Amino acid sequence: MRIAISTGGGDAPGLNAVIRAVVLSALQRGWEVLGIQRGFGGLLGDAQVVPVTRETVRGITHLGGTILGTTNRGNPFAWPVTRPDGVVEEVDRSDEVLDGFRQLTLDAMIVVGGDGTLQIGKRLGEKGLPLVGVPKTIDNDVRGTVITFGFDTAVNTATDAIDKLHSTAESHQRVFVVEVMGRHAGWIALNSGLAGTADVILLPEIPFDIERVCDKIRQREADGRRFSIVVAAEGATPVGGELVFQQGTAPGRVARLGGIGERVADQIEARTGKETRSVVLGHLQRGGSPTTFDRLLALRFGAAAVRAVEAGQFGQMVALDPPHIVTVPLEEALHGHSGVPLDHDSIQTARDLGISLGD
Repeated sequence: MRIAISTGGGDAPGLNAVIRAVVLSALQRGWEVLGIQRGFGGLLGDAQVVPVTRETVRGITHLGGTILGTTNRGNPFAWPVTRPDGVVEEVDRSDEVLDGFRQLTLDAMIVVGGDGTLQIGKRLGEKGLPLVGVPKTIDNDVRGTVITFGFDTAVNTATDAIDKLHSTAESHQRVFVVEVMGRHAGWIALNSGLAGTADVILLPEIPFDIERVCDKIRQREADGRRFSIVVAAEGATPVGGELVFQQGTAPGRVARLGGIGERVADQIEARTGKETRSVVLGHLQRGGSPTTFDRLLALRFGAAAVRAVEAGQFGQMVALDPPHIVTVPLEEALHGHSGVPLDHDSIQTARDLGISLGD
């Protein structure tokens, strides 16, 4: 067989491990593997299609990023094209993706990505592209799988940052608000906040009352604890409020979330009089070497994807259903986002420990 692999959406630690597992598993079967650079761009002339060999993937398991490159603006159903007058419009180039696939005489494609990339893959599958999906997101918000690779590394990065902020917060008797990623799902904030012994954790799933947040800080002050750590997911919102987006987004670009940490910090300082600083971890959470857990999960996902291709299980996504790697229909996996359930034991644990969730 002759198969292709692509990585799309935001990068995540473990992508290279998936690529290596796919390539080695395919070569074990005597197959040939091509790498589609920058998502689907290689099939549209926006990047290259390159052979991926045993030598190509040697020594990449521990590396962050992706050797194939990626993009979160590569939707072939809404491809940005600049007209002669400078106006950017979106055109449907999905048929060109299928034409490129056929011209390369490919038998199947493995697409590694989050909900956006897999949604594109699902639509291409409906148009006849034989495809298997591999879930990737540091937010851990893809349904159908217990966890995605990249998440554990992101949580470790966030926890390490929170640990470091404790010493300076206590030394200066300040409040620190740490903004972490998580548009729809608060998994990173919840896990890193718990592990890093935060005092307040703000999640997209639970709208917060800023006065409740300040009450927790005042309570700590009264108890002689003159510093506090607040962890806020970028998608957290106040009761009755809206998402906060970065200012100055370039024309034609999707507005980026960001700024809730600074806003919460300003409100805390105004209401409590405590010196309050905000720290945005941003893309630090996407970088670095994957943890052991993420390496193993990524390798298992990659090998399982090749087995799914061999079995003709197209239109499916590999997923972790402990202790096994299984396949689930993309339709099922992409039915909404997988946020933190309000009855999750980690939320109850946070409440039992006295952590404020702002409600």
